[in-house]
Amino acid sequence: QEQLVESGGGLVQAGGSLRLSCAASRTIFSFKAMGWYRQAPGKQRDLVARITGAGSTNYADSVKGRFTISRDNAKRTVYLQMNNLKFEDTAVYYCNAELFGVQPLWGQGTQVTVSS
Repeated sequence: QEQLVESGGGLVQAGGSLRLSCAASRTIFSFKAMGWYRQAPGKQRDLVARITGAGSTNYADSVKGRFTISRDNAKRTVYLQMNNLKFEDTAVYYCNAELFGVQPLWGQGTQVTVSS
């Protein structure tokens, strides 16, 4: 069974940094794209950053210039480097993998809490 496992969440002060990791159970070459979403209490799950198989990236406006998504194909891992964190970045962060012809995969989520 395919799975995604996130790690790297935690508690950080505003202005600090965290790096999230998402390890895939098989080669991510075959994924159409991978991304990070987040969901704060009482809000919908929104895209934070996405990277395609070709390496193209896109970001939510609220994180541009602060977050960077990258991938290491050899390690089957996608990263989200988060700098200059703000209180409003507090949420559960989910890794997502878009596949060809089947439903996307989701990780279990990792909590990021930014104290003001």
